[in-house]
Amino acid sequence: MASFRVKGGNRLSGQIIPQGAKNEALQVICATLLTPEKVTIYNIPDILDVNNLIGLVASLGVEVNRLTHNSCSFEAKNVNIDYLLSEDFRRRSASLRGSLMIIGPLLARFGKGYIPKPGGDKIGRRRMDTHINGLIQLGASFNYEYSNEFYKLETKALKGCYMLLEEASVTGTANILMAAVLAKGRTVIYHAACEPYIQQLCHMLNRMGAKISGIGSNLLTIDGVLSLNGCEHTLLPDMI
Repeated sequence: MASFRVKGGNRLSGQIIPQGAKNEALQVICATLLTPEKVTIYNIPDILDVNNLIGLVASLGVEVNRLTHNSCSFEAKNVNIDYLLSEDFRRRSASLRGSLMIIGPLLARFGKGYIPKPGGDKIGRRRMDTHINGLIQLGASFNYEYSNEFYKLETKALKGCYMLLEEASVTGTANILMAAVLAKGRTVIYHAACEPYIQQLCHMLNRMGAKISGIGSNLLTIDGVLSLNGCEHTLLPDMI
């Protein structure tokens, strides 16, 4: 068996600047799809999953400009919804679990949100139920194509409602939040996730013109608005 021998007694010094939080980055990049205006995000981590998601939204038609090594601007004014049915989209999104969070923004703004069965790390049960059930309660119709493992959600108009999440899923809460901000009326989410990533997403959405209250708690209230504006947002350092 390999072993490490550690000899102590030496004083340590120095500094390190953590990259931005991956989990927050995946959420807020998806949120840029909610507005045609420019959204600038700072402290983006230079890691594979995040870079792949940036590539995916760019393929959707989002104008992405790399400002520095860790900041980008996103302008989703020419989104190509037909790309969701392409083989390239299936290939790209199937390898990235974070792509699941494009469903809420696309459904809210364009009435369509499609995704193949997501991949990602195998770290135990990672259900999609919270995402799908929450979006259905907001007024989406759901269809699953067994032949190619493809999920389709569509709506003519989302409408606010009261919902109790089966589990306090961070990505599920994020997806539902991003759909609810453009839904008609009020949405109240009980048993919502309240991690710092969700708080950051809520603050960003509010700066874009959303009306979210209860931030930091397990009870979120969202009053839908007609449209969202651009904004600037800085990611938290990664706590991991």
